Amino acid sequence: MKLTRIAQLGAVTAVAALALTACAANEPTGNTNTDPATDTTETLSGEIAGSGASSQEVAVQAWTAGFQTANSGVTIAYDPAGSGAGRESFQAGAVAFAGSDRAFKTEELEAGFAGCVEGSGIIELPTYISPIAVIFNIEGVDSLNLDADTLAKLFAGEIANWNDPAIAALNEGVELPDLAVNPVHRADDSGTTENFTDYLFQAAPDAWTSEPDGVWPFSSGEAAQGTSGVVSAVSGGNGTIGYADASRAAEEGLSTAAIQVGEEFVSYSPEAAAAIVDASAFEEGRGEGDLAIELDRTSTESGVYPIVLVSYMIACEEYQDASVAPIVKGYLEYIASAEGQDAAAAAAGNAPISDTLREKVNAAIELIVAE
Repeated sequence: MKLTRIAQLGAVTAVAALALTACAANEPTGNTNTDPATDTTETLSGEIAGSGASSQEVAVQAWTAGFQTANSGVTIAYDPAGSGAGRESFQAGAVAFAGSDRAFKTEELEAGFAGCVEGSGIIELPTYISPIAVIFNIEGVDSLNLDADTLAKLFAGEIANWNDPAIAALNEGVELPDLAVNPVHRADDSGTTENFTDYLFQAAPDAWTSEPDGVWPFSSGEAAQGTSGVVSAVSGGNGTIGYADASRAAEEGLSTAAIQVGEEFVSYSPEAAAAIVDASAFEEGRGEGDLAIELDRTSTESGVYPIVLVSYMIACEEYQDASVAPIVKGYLEYIASAEGQDAAAAAAGNAPISDTLREKVNAAIELIVAE
């Protein structure tokens, strides 16, 4: 990330802090809550709608409950229709905010956003961080070790049976059955798919040659709609393997594979996911509030889990309908707050963002015009 961009974000944060201090000094209030996410208690009213990633559905439910409790006049609706659908709806101006398991690509930004004032730009906030679990259901097998190459071949259809020598070599002592592999993938345009295929493309380039995309590149395997569909298909079959947000894997009690990183096999954890995000850089060439992260999937650091999903909250810097701006801004402030992040982690098992990342996220939120 360029130094000038860091400086810009820091400047916004400093100005925002001064403005809040001045308001606090000159406007006495009976509300002693100093959390900027809830300073607007009982002052906001209205309805906003969002759409997008099903991966962060449980977290969005927790954020919405917390924010609406503090702002009883606000109603927030969220349709977990998938990242692709969310981005399309936001770009068309059909919703006030979107959830997406990837940021908009730079070329997609050129099409503009119907709900935003022309030229105002958008903000993209990495507020939901979670491992993507490799889930499987093999009768008699509770745990598996997989490396990137073997995982890629399983989903590409090159490994068709669970007793394949490549799997056996990674799982000494495990009795693997003579059973057909049934790989399950998302049927919809999915940010989870794009993150998963990005890992395969980076970590197993010889076995996985298809570039990362939210649309599954093969016709083989079983297609299922949304995160819930993949989880249901894997849990309901024998010999199945799939990928899903780790919070859903834990919720359903599914078996998950440990992934080889360097010389060790690492099981997913929120801590390992957060560590790889903090170690990664922001993408170059974006607006100051567009915090798209360029993840390094090939890290060999001990304890790092490389198949991680960063899901974004996306909003306008300035809205065509100015009445929604204060609600969106307040909602995003709550999402980014320590309280909001802890609420989501308790409900969904995701990794709370670090204080360092929160500072940058809050600076981006301050770009929203909410006068």
